Amino acid sequence: MRLAAATPGVATPVAEPEVRVRPAPRYKVFVHNDDVTPMLFVVHVLHGVFGLGARRAAEVMLEAHTSGVAFVIALPLEQAEFRVDQAHAQARAARYPLTFTYEPE
Repeated sequence: MRLAAATPGVATPVAEPEVRVRPAPRYKVFVHNDDVTPMLFVVHVLHGVFGLGARRAAEVMLEAHTSGVAFVIALPLEQAEFRVDQAHAQARAARYPLTFTYEPE
């Protein structure tokens, strides 16, 4: 709150507008199983690109391997797009079809 001088020497409180900050919508990132990409490569990408710990990365990889798809992480849209693009670039550079997708939370 700031004070405004209505009369000289007397301060009068002035209400400031309330600022509301909404968090950015989040997107769920998923990794999909394939029959070509090595499991250790998937763990490497989950750890390096998405920042999962080694144990969590292995758990996510195994879930995708057994179920066909697994939840990786929820991120704001720009981060989800960026990290999925990074993961795909690493996989394509290594000639693997590893696939990640994202959808609104």
